[in-house]
Parts: sequence; C-alpha cells; structure tokens
Amino acid sequence: MAGPRDPAERCSCRNTDCVERPLRRLFEGLASGVAACPWPFVLVPLLLSGGLGAGFLYLPQREANDIEEQFTPTWGPAKAERDFVRRHFPPNDSERFSAQRLPTEGAYAALIAAATNGSSVLDPAAWADVLRLNATVHDAEYERLCARTADGCASPNALLSRLGDAGPPAPGSLRFPVNGGDFLGTALGGVETDGGRVLRARALKLVYYLREDGPEAQDSRRWLESFLRDISSKVADLRLGSIQVTYFTSLSRQQEFEGNTKSVVPLFSITYYLTITFAVISCLRLSCIRNNTWLACCGVLSSGLAVLSSFGLMLFCGVPFVVTVANAPFLILGVGVDDMFIMIASWEQSLRKKEKSNVKSLLAETYAEAALSVTITTLTDVLAFFIGTWTAFPSVRSFCLYTGTAFVFCYIYTMTFLGAVLVLNHKREQGNRHWLTCMRVDVDKDQAENSCLYNACCIGSCSRQPSQPEGEHPMTVFFKKYYGPFVTNKWIKLLMVLLYGAYLGGSVYGCTQIREGIDLRNLANDDSYVIPYYDDDEKYFSTYGPRVMVVITESVGYWNESVRLDIESCAQNLENISYVDKTLSESWLRAYTELAPRASININSKTDFLNGLTILFRILPSFEWDINKTQDEIEASRFFIQTVNVTSAVDEKNLLNQLREAAKQCSIPLLVYHPAFIYYDQYLVIVQNTVQNVLIAAGAMLVVSLLLIPNPLCCLWVTFAIASVIVGVAGFMTFWDVNLDSISMINLVICIGFSVDFSAHISYAFVTSGESSANERAIEALSLLGYPVVQGAVSTILGVVVLAAANTYIFRTFFKIMFLTFNLLMAVPQRELFTLNPPLGVKCNPFTPPSSPVPSEQPLATDNCTLVMGFVPPSFGNGN
Repeated sequence: MAGPRDPAERCSCRNTDCVERPLRRLFEGLASGVAACPWPFVLVPLLLSGGLGAGFLYLPQREANDIEEQFTPTWGPAKAERDFVRRHFPPNDSERFSAQRLPTEGAYAALIAAATNGSSVLDPAAWADVLRLNATVHDAEYERLCARTADGCASPNALLSRLGDAGPPAPGSLRFPVNGGDFLGTALGGVETDGGRVLRARALKLVYYLREDGPEAQDSRRWLESFLRDISSKVADLRLGSIQVTYFTSLSRQQEFEGNTKSVVPLFSITYYLTITFAVISCLRLSCIRNNTWLACCGVLSSGLAVLSSFGLMLFCGVPFVVTVANAPFLILGVGVDDMFIMIASWEQSLRKKEKSNVKSLLAETYAEAALSVTITTLTDVLAFFIGTWTAFPSVRSFCLYTGTAFVFCYIYTMTFLGAVLVLNHKREQGNRHWLTCMRVDVDKDQAENSCLYNACCIGSCSRQPSQPEGEHPMTVFFKKYYGPFVTNKWIKLLMVLLYGAYLGGSVYGCTQIREGIDLRNLANDDSYVIPYYDDDEKYFSTYGPRVMVVITESVGYWNESVRLDIESCAQNLENISYVDKTLSESWLRAYTELAPRASININSKTDFLNGLTILFRILPSFEWDINKTQDEIEASRFFIQTVNVTSAVDEKNLLNQLREAAKQCSIPLLVYHPAFIYYDQYLVIVQNTVQNVLIAAGAMLVVSLLLIPNPLCCLWVTFAIASVIVGVAGFMTFWDVNLDSISMINLVICIGFSVDFSAHISYAFVTSGESSANERAIEALSLLGYPVVQGAVSTILGVVVLAAANTYIFRTFFKIMFLTFNLLMAVPQRELFTLNPPLGVKCNPFTPPSSPVPSEQPLATDNCTLVMGFVPPSFGNGN
C-alpha cells in the first residue's frame, strides 16, 4: 500500500494541478503528432470545412425569419389564447368580416393620409385628394379579393363608409370618438374637438382588408405584393398637393426583416479585410525571413474555416437560421484572431528559450503554455453560449447554437490547423527562405545585392541572424515603465476609485431605467418605408390602443341572474383599469339584458334565453359572431373593451399584466386577448430569462475561474469584475437607446464569457506575482498582460466595428453592446487591481516572473501549503 501523500502534493491536487497536469500531457502529445506530420493537420480541416460547408445548400430551407416565431416566447400565453379564439370564433372574411373580431392581424394594406402645412384632412382640397387616393387603391382586383360584409367590401375607413364620395363633413358635424355608432378613434388622427365635436383632424387612416381564408388567400398575397411594388409611383402620379401618404401592409414587417441579412453581407468582407490587416500588422517583423504575415493570414483563415464548418453542420442538422445568426461571424472572427495571438506569442517565447531545440520540443512547450489558456477562454465562451440556449426565444437559441458550435470548431482548428502552420512556417525559417517567395535567402551577401523582387518585398534586413534574440515588444515596455507607474500613483488610484464609483452609480441608475421589449419598427431598415408609417401612426393614432376581446371560456348559466351579475362585476373590474375607456365597451350580454324587457323575453329561463337570442341577432347581427352556441348551451362568448393611451413599452407591459390579473381574479373563467398580445408576452419573460441566463452563466464561469485560479479571494474579485461589467453594460444600454430584448439578451450572455477571459488572467498574474508590494504586483501584471488585453479586445472590436455602419437596429445593437463590453473589460479589472491589497492568507515568495521561462513544477509558497504553478498566461506579440 502506498504511503501517505506529501502535503504539498495533496494541496496541489485540490487546486488546478489535477486538471491542468493531464491537460498539459494531452496537449504535449498532440503537439508531437502535429510537429511530426503537419500536412494532414492542414489538409483535414480544409477538407472537413469544404464538406461541412456543403450544408449551406440547405440555407434557403433553414431560414426561419418569422418574426412572431423567433422574437416572441415559445410558450407565450397569448398563443394559446389565440388558438382558443380560433376554435370557438372562427372568422369568415368572405361574408361577415369584422376587424375587431379577427384572431390575427389579418391581411391588409394601410395608408395614412396626413394633411400638409398643418391643415386639416377634412378640408375640401385634402378630402378630394383622399378620395382620389382611395379610388386608385380600390381597383377591380381589390374588389374581387376584399374582405366582405353584408354590404360588400369592408370599408377602409368609417367616414368613407358613411359619406361615400360626398364632400367632407362640415366642422362640428361629427362627434368623436363615436359618431352615430361608428368608432372614429382609429379612423381620424390628430383630432381637435370642442364639446366632443370634431373641428379639424390632421390625418386619416385607410385600411384595406383582404380575404385570407379559402382559395383567394394566395391571390390576396400577390395583390399586397403588387401594392407595395406600385404604391409609391401611383401616389407620385396623383400629385397629391394637400396630403402626404405613408403606407404599410401585413407583409411589410416580415419582408423588411428578411431583407436585413442581405444588407449586412457586404460588411463581412470589410471586417475580414480589417481583421487580416490588424493581424498582419501585429505579426509584422523587420526581417524578410521572420516576417509572420502568412502565419497571421492563416490564423484569420482558421476562424473563417470554423464559421464555414459550424454553420454548415448546423444547417445539415436542421437548426433554423435566423437573421440574428448573421452577427456571429463578426464575433467569431475577432475571437479566433485573439486565440491566434496567444499561440504565436507562446511559440515565440519557446523560440527565445530554446533557440536550438527541435520543432517537436518547441511545439510541445507552446501547446503546454498556450493551449490551456485557449482551452479556458473557449470553455467559458462555449458555456456562456450553450447556457444561452435555455431561453424562451427561438432567435436566441439559434444564435447560441450556431455561435457556440463555431467556437468549438475555432478551438479545434487553432489546435490543429494553426499548429501545423506554425510548424511549416518554422521549417521555412530554418531553411532560411523568404516569407513571400519561399526562395532561399543568402545571408552572406549584402542586402543591396539582392534582386529587385527582394528589395520590393523585404522589410529591413534579410539576414536571419539566428543567434540574436528578439527583444521586448514596445507595448510591454510602455506598460512596465510608463502606464503601470502612472496608474499606481496614490492620487491616480484615488481618482480611479472615484471614477469607478461614478461608473457603478451611473450603471445602477441606468439599470433602473432600462426599457423592455423589442420595438417592432426596429426590425426594419432605417431607410424603410415602414418607419414613416410607424411615426405617423404614433403621432396621430396613439390615443386609442388595442380593442381587447374578453372571452368567457366555459359554458356558464347566463340565464342565472347571479351569473350575469358576476359577469358584469368582472367587466366593470376590467373597465376600471386606467388604460380602459369604459364608455367604449361593447357587450352582447348588456345589450341583450336591455333588450329583453322591451321584447318580452324572460332571460331568467334557459329556454327563453336561448330562443330569444335570434331577436338580438336580427337587431344587432354582429353579436351572432360573439356567441359560440349549441342547441342547449353557450360554450363560449366574448365582449370587447377599448384601451387608451398605450404609448410605450411600459404601458404595454402594465396593460397586459393588469388585464390578466383582473381576469384571473374573476369568479367567471375569462381570458383577455388581442393579436398584439403575442408580442406583449415578451415583457413577461425577458427580464426573468435574462437574469436566469446571466446567473447560471456567471455560476458556471465562477466554477471555471476556481479551476483556473488557485485562490478563493482572487476568484471573488473575478466574480465581482463579471458582475460590474454586466451591470455596466446593462446600465449603459439605457443611455445608448438599447432596449432589453431578445437581441440584447444574446449580448449580455456573451459578455459573461469574455469577462472571465481578461479579469481571470489579470487577477491571476497579480496574485501569483513575486513582488513584495501591491503596486509592484500591479505593474508586473500590466507589463505581462496589459498589451494582450488591449490586443485581444481590439481584435474582437475590429470584428464587429463595421456593424456600427449597418442601417439595421439588430446589427447596430450587436456592435453597441460588444463595444461597451470590451471597453469595460479593459477598464474594470485594472481598477480593481490597483486598489487590491495582497490577498489574505497568501504569502508569495519571489520566483521567476512569468514573462521568462517558468517550469511547470515551480512552487508558490503559501501559509497553508505549496501551490503548483500550472497556468502562466503567455505574453503576446513579442519580437521585432
């Protein structure tokens, strides 16, 4: 039996060593295989990417850009409520159309005619223009396809149905909002009244509904497409001098949303160019042999292969491709380049330490140093994305699946393809071959004797000078000699604390002001025709909101007076909500109760109650559509309430919550429904989903950091850094006009993974420093990791910066949040470092700084036991 283990060994096994040491051996074995035979590791990723890339053939079938399906909660209550309404109150738009009774938005084209120069749309000249506009749209084809009532085509406007082609109503002749049984709240906008009578109105809305059931459904869609194609030219031909026209259809929002992906495709080529340029400049060397230009290009290519492979695989597997997924390549490219910098920097460290070693030894040490770092950062990012799939929004799930899988491929290709390229590049250098032409360079000749081609392509000396080591990078010197001493000055630290406090205070305030939910206008391009329509609709027609169905979902005894009183009590509770105008409610039961005495109907008798409904339907035919009646039961019925002043996302959320709460408290089984509630449902889950994903992801990141950093107090600072970055990003979203919606929720999950990458490495370098004072530790941490933090952040920001030029909210939002994330990441961890005292319970003996070779077995003394120094963050971009 083996004897008791050494205390130091037991302690190391309780920390990262038990995980880190087997990983090192695994990476060293992989490195030996890559170094021994590099070409398969170059060719297999290329062939694999080509094969998986064939999945893009399925892209047209996998596109899933249905707004309702992707940007509303999967199990939203309004979807079940809509199904109930459809079953019990099926629409019939070929005979008895009623817009307020539709379970969906319907198929329609809408026009808003706004009077010019501040005049009234009811002036004779403007009214004449409205009639000409209506005659242009109301053509023979529309007459064939229009949604119909008993009187013919459903009128596009309540005033037109009453006045026909006659002149405009005289000032004061109309009542508002109800005139002779016609509701004008959604027909006239910008109304000025005197004693309830209309003096003037700034706008008029025309809505042309078409049939969407039966064989005419496809013809209706084609008519709407033709309407969108021709309406601009038709309006221009009419030369309407008294009105301005904006337009919209039931297809518009979806069509404009689907066009967003095409608008961002050209930006990806710009991103690729910027990223390659940055990578080449970062890897540039003043030697025609040691120049790493091709190495940088292959690193960027590795990220491109990862995108091709992962997207192709997901398309093969049938994962829906949503427009938000088009953001992913920009992010993956930046992160992949960051991993490339780590590998190249570690490789150059190995070269400086083992200039004469063989390639297997060099690559094994490179993998042992860098692969663990890349593994940890990849693990945190992949965890963040796959945790993000636990959401109610399909668009978020698709984005996280595509991006998380891409990060896995990016990691695999970095460990194989890029490693093999490092080997091949080293063999070129060993052969003294030119970086561009791969021709041998004669180092004994003077540079001036080289050919014109060499003089044109070479930068600096062509001599390889293998015995001369490459010096420290200028940025490392800057952080060590200038920036580090500057920020560790006591007055600067005090200023940083004050600035950090102001930052946290502003962030917390911003979090309290954050706006929830996606504004549907943001799904269209900035220059889309739907934006002016939304603006006019909000400006002139925002007073009256959705007309809400209140459905009694079960069979109840309406002929029982106590039941009727309960129903009336429930209706009054709903009408007492501040967002409801009780004077505009419409109830068949109230009308029937008032009619019964005049028609001598005994509504307290079940038989008389049911038989007497025919009299009600003869007087008020539309009420027949509000009762689902069998011979001896009323299975379900509905009435309507009118909402008002629902002008913001907060109003929409409050309205939905108050209506559902009132319905829940009713003794009669009720549901409240409007097609807009499908989108309002996002307010019920967006905060809950975001907090849930952030907490779970942060917990997973904490576990990863505990494995990475062998000190609990340091992990506490990492967790605090993550929390402060999340609060900062969420808070500053408010100041940058970004709502908390399914799009921004993606980015909040992303920034958790990135928060660990930088803060963990910086905190680790600080804690394990051998310097005696906190200031010296901070300077050493900055000299080691200051440039890598900047370099990694810049590479990722370059990956998304072109999205700032996108004319679409979805892509601009992605840029804004990623920009905030990386700016905060570069600031927050450093601020914590400079005010952090040496951790309690840890006493560090001097040891070889991580910037120089550190044996993996070198111990760090503590007051408890010896911690084995496993992971040393590599420095980036050293050399000339």
